[in-house]
Amino acid sequence: MPQRTDIHKVLIIGSGPIIIGQACEFDYSGTQACKALKKLGYEIVLVNSNPATIMTDPETADVTYIEPLNVERLEEIIAKERPDALLPNLGGQSGLNLCAELNKAGILDKYNVKVIGVQVDAIERGEDRIEFKHAMDKLGIEMARSEVAYSVEEALAIADKLDYPVVLRPAYTMGGAGGGLVYNKEELKTVCARGLQASLVGQVLVEESILGWEELELEVVRDKDNNMITVCFIENIDPLGVHTGDSFCAAPMLTISEECQKRLQEQAYKIVESVEVIGGTNVQFAHDPVTDRIIVIEINPRTSRSSALASKATGFPIALVSAMLATGLTLKDIPCGKYGTLDKYVPDGDYVVIKFARWAFEKFKGVEDKLGTQMRAVGEVMSIGKNYKEAFQKAIRSLETGRYGLGHAKNYDTMTKEELLHLLINPTSDRHFIMYEAIRKGATTEEIFDLTKVKTYFIEQMRELVEEEEEILKSKGHLPSDALLIQAKKDGFSDKYLSQLLEISEDEIRNHRISLGVEEAWEGVHVSGTKDSAYYYSTYNAGDRNPVSEDKPKIMILGGGPNRIGQGIEFDYCCVHAALALKKLGFETIIVNCNPETVSTDYDTSDKLYFEPLTLEDVLSIYKKEKPLGVIAQFGGQTPLNLAAELEKNGVKILGTAPAVIDLAEDRDLFRAMMEKLEIPMPESGMATTVDEALEIANKIGYPVMVRPSYVLGGRGMEVVYDDESMAGYMAAAVGVTPDRPILIDRFLNHATECEADAISDGTHAFVPAVMEHIELAGVHSGDSACILPSVHISDENVATIKEYTRKIAEEMHVRGLMNMQYAIENGKVYVLEANPRASRTVPLVSKVCNIRMVPLATDIITSELTGRPSPVPELKEQKIPYYGVKEAVFPFNMFPEVDPVLGPEMRSTGEVLGLSESYGEAFFKAQEAASLKLPLEGTVLISVNKKDKAEVVDVAKRFHEDGFKIIATGKTCDLLNESGIPAEKVKKLYEGRPNILDMITNGKIDLVVNSPAGKESVHDDSYLRKAAIKAKIPYMTTIAAAKATAEGIGYVKAHMEENNEVKSLQQMHSEIK
Repeated sequence: MPQRTDIHKVLIIGSGPIIIGQACEFDYSGTQACKALKKLGYEIVLVNSNPATIMTDPETADVTYIEPLNVERLEEIIAKERPDALLPNLGGQSGLNLCAELNKAGILDKYNVKVIGVQVDAIERGEDRIEFKHAMDKLGIEMARSEVAYSVEEALAIADKLDYPVVLRPAYTMGGAGGGLVYNKEELKTVCARGLQASLVGQVLVEESILGWEELELEVVRDKDNNMITVCFIENIDPLGVHTGDSFCAAPMLTISEECQKRLQEQAYKIVESVEVIGGTNVQFAHDPVTDRIIVIEINPRTSRSSALASKATGFPIALVSAMLATGLTLKDIPCGKYGTLDKYVPDGDYVVIKFARWAFEKFKGVEDKLGTQMRAVGEVMSIGKNYKEAFQKAIRSLETGRYGLGHAKNYDTMTKEELLHLLINPTSDRHFIMYEAIRKGATTEEIFDLTKVKTYFIEQMRELVEEEEEILKSKGHLPSDALLIQAKKDGFSDKYLSQLLEISEDEIRNHRISLGVEEAWEGVHVSGTKDSAYYYSTYNAGDRNPVSEDKPKIMILGGGPNRIGQGIEFDYCCVHAALALKKLGFETIIVNCNPETVSTDYDTSDKLYFEPLTLEDVLSIYKKEKPLGVIAQFGGQTPLNLAAELEKNGVKILGTAPAVIDLAEDRDLFRAMMEKLEIPMPESGMATTVDEALEIANKIGYPVMVRPSYVLGGRGMEVVYDDESMAGYMAAAVGVTPDRPILIDRFLNHATECEADAISDGTHAFVPAVMEHIELAGVHSGDSACILPSVHISDENVATIKEYTRKIAEEMHVRGLMNMQYAIENGKVYVLEANPRASRTVPLVSKVCNIRMVPLATDIITSELTGRPSPVPELKEQKIPYYGVKEAVFPFNMFPEVDPVLGPEMRSTGEVLGLSESYGEAFFKAQEAASLKLPLEGTVLISVNKKDKAEVVDVAKRFHEDGFKIIATGKTCDLLNESGIPAEKVKKLYEGRPNILDMITNGKIDLVVNSPAGKESVHDDSYLRKAAIKAKIPYMTTIAAAKATAEGIGYVKAHMEENNEVKSLQQMHSEIK
């Protein structure tokens, strides 16, 4: 094996926090690369700011740094670690951009670091729009006609030549950020200005519109000897005009001729060869079905979202192989059970894979549900079936949006054909559900094609499903004919959807089809580069080819399904650790999940992977086939918990905390009764199902109150209500949120510090590693609040009380495994807000900061009834942690410029970062820096706060004044500061004339914004201020609590600038815990 011997230590850059366009597929690729390189004997140094990842576990790499991803921090790490090589193409766009910046700054040369996998100039050739165009012209490969602009004027002139509409694409960005399709000069001016700002180099490409063409992708792998293979051909079913991250896709290509695929492959090989990437590259093409023109759109010389999808769709582990190739191995050196060696690989699976995206429009008020060239999706699912219909319907039920089939979504089935066709003019997240109802109302294939440009083949397939559904509906109230039921199952209709259509129970349908011998069978997808590893998918269209082993006792883990706001990578982290822990305990592990981006759906995380939707039908079938000793449901977030009770009813053994206990924690009356028995205080509350009940309770408790539906994750539908009028409005709007589940009303704790504790419990004892203190006050969702671990401002007495309450509750509820408790402290008194007897999103955070393996410990407890092992809890000791971790949430507001970025009880962050330091102030400063809001150490701070915060604003302003900042403030805030002896200059609000705040922000005169929203009591909307700060990339704080932490952080960093503290690795920090 001619692997490179001149390098021994490799630096891998992660992709940072999860944002729209860059999700956990990079945790998957980074973790795979670490595995591959470790196996080949290299030492690995890993840098990433995202604590919720498997790759930042101290076991994954040899040395791990959880630090902000920027040039300064990386130079410190390179200077200390002296790596021989840098592998940049596994950390998404962040990793690539950072490598390019390190190179430009001369740091790679200074410390003699070689870049492997992709050359630095290749990044430029792939990313810089001009360079890429030159390279394509040389190869004679056609691109969309376009020119580059460095100013709005240039862009206007180019657009006149090309003819509107035109597409604007900023260089060096990702997820289509800052770009868009414009139809006239006015639109061009706004979008172009935004694009020039978003681009790393102030460069925007103006190109002809190729709307409605087919969008086709190839995933190519190349080695140093120029051997190339195509791993996967992906066809986007939504035509050009919708970002590929939002597009619904199929692999293999279903409607593209062999001849056309060959042409695409030839061009892709030419491009990849000329760019000289080693490893995986994603090449995107557009094909005009009318003129047969093919043009290349762009390449990504790195592992990407599509390569995670291609890996899982074909069984070819692209990131793993890319890492091996980067060290100098070739495809011929890597053996494979199916093809001999990997250079002989061809994508020849006899199945269809579908990817469907998951959005979060409901979380952002004021955002139009509209898809375009800027990515909006927060997650995705992948499904595998024997034919298009089966895979398509499986994808729909994998999404967990409460839809188990394509029909009857929202109120679309009550609309006329004309209304539905009108809705299809602009692409939305519901486009395919609307098409389904339009076909039912008699729309022709041509009518739909003209509006959507979705190929007729896909519309015809959908038409057949509609016709079949209409046939099924004739049997309402009883079972359809056997022949029809069998056909429906072959075409992917789920039991649950059939039960909704026929209005009979799901059990009845399941029992009847089983009596007919219609059951799921499974086929394997072979994993390339392994002898005979495979993972499995179900089908009703083939015989069973799924060998079941009887060697070891088995346990099944239910995964978390698609990423979404409120349930992300943290839960996947828990599932992966549970699988690894179970292997060590001697069990065979089975994972069920349908998210292609994750480490849990990597073939070797578990002993056996089922790539399946998390629905009753699919999980029961697997349970029946594998006969595990039990199922673990507490690690995958809300997804498996929603299934737990139904599974238990059907005879499935749920290990760990019983589903009844989980229900107990959700039932406010039962939970309150238990708290009264334990003498633990809770905020006064009540439950209501009508407006009158709600008003009566609210007046009894006293406003303000917090209202929310029961059984939700991520604070869906939560609000703070201040008066009767708003309460009536909320109740009127809230009916749809919770069928047969009441609205919960609690007294809102004003000015309370929120904190939470994660515990490990064995049913009789519980252990709390540390208490987390939220920086934002009560009323901000715990997932969105920054938090400090271990706590700083909570008295020892309160910390002791919190630990004691947590233990009492865990013991009373007989929690077996993990549990998360939320508390609020008002005037020194601790109140319980809620108990979640399951893994929470803070588990990876607590595990890393406190150096405690929470999930393996919990797994040991959950399985102790099977293993007879003693509980590890009594052995766990309190530790003194000599440093602080600050978690900061990362928000997608830059993708939704029309949304007011104010924090509230509904969760809206997509990811998180961690700052670590011996001082709490510096940890906060680093967390802000990692969330790419680098705090200024000098300059001008703008302060404008609402009535509620006037009392505390003086302290904050004083800190900034002492730190040497110039203060400008609005109206009453300014008067107050001057009266208190703090020099502040007055500035006009937007409606008070000019020059005003907005002018100052736009002109770059302000370095930091402290602004708490005026809210309902003000006539004037002040959200423009916060939106402007985001647009200008100025750090902004919307709560006094965050402003205090900011002032402390800046003060600390300024005071200690002279001390040259060397950067510490996670392993080094852990060794200092006593």
